[in-house]
Amino acid sequence: MAVTMTEAAARHVARYLTKRGKGVGVRLGVKTTGCSGLAYKLEYVDQVEPEDIVFEEGGIKVLVDPKSLAYIDGTELDYVREGLNEGFKFHNPNERDRCGCGESFRV
Repeated sequence: MAVTMTEAAARHVARYLTKRGKGVGVRLGVKTTGCSGLAYKLEYVDQVEPEDIVFEEGGIKVLVDPKSLAYIDGTELDYVREGLNEGFKFHNPNERDRCGCGESFRV
């Protein structure tokens, strides 16, 4: 079981944490929402919680709650620039379908 992060994503998170002045990494999970059922949630975190499953890439911690891991196991978190837009992309091998607006997914 693993959740990974590309070099670009790790660099982006590291820069943001430095700018912010605190933090250990990001928490990646899922929430029930949207037309396909699940959506990713990503937040910067200052401390590891006892229930967190911890993965580390490039010195940056990726924290996942046990319930979300079933849906995102094998996911790679990337940070990309496409034209004028930039942001995180989730490469999840468990995704079976994604809604037309790209807001939610189904496993």
